[in-house]
Amino acid sequence: MSNHQHLDDGMRWRIVRRLEAGQYQVQICRKFNLTPSVMCNLWKQFQDTGSIERKPGQGRPRATTATEDRYLSIIVRRNRGATASQLSHDLYAATGTRVSRVTVSKRLHETGLFARRPAVCVPLTSTNRRVRLAWCREHRDWSMDQWATVLFTDESRFSLNTDSRRMFIWREPGTRYLPSNVRDRPL
Repeated sequence: MSNHQHLDDGMRWRIVRRLEAGQYQVQICRKFNLTPSVMCNLWKQFQDTGSIERKPGQGRPRATTATEDRYLSIIVRRNRGATASQLSHDLYAATGTRVSRVTVSKRLHETGLFARRPAVCVPLTSTNRRVRLAWCREHRDWSMDQWATVLFTDESRFSLNTDSRRMFIWREPGTRYLPSNVRDRPL
């Protein structure tokens, strides 16, 4: 058992009773699969306070439960184009828990989902394929001098505003070209 897993009260009392009976800490560690530091801290807490109850954790309590986190993950997988604000409203409508869009993003990041621009592809019809293949066959024997006269341009989009109105989808890393993450662009 790692230090990050918590012992329930029943197990804590069993350990304390064995220690009070004179059993060695090493034997108890092996029996309950504990690290010596967990055993030592429990015994010291019991000797100092006479109690085995866990101290409350530090920091702000989580705004969502594990069930609500799973609900967000399921909703996103059904509608990958939903914004964090929409997901926040959906969670409130379903569970009554009000959280910010930042909290929604954090919970989705914890499950491995990130907002990314979708891969865009132009759906190629049989006519498009035939025309492209003909073009390639016409130009495959061109020399370097002929290709030097051709200017290839990149049609990049530029916006002076901070909000580009680009669509984002929630997806896992490494899944960019899965069919569920690709958006078709009309010709």
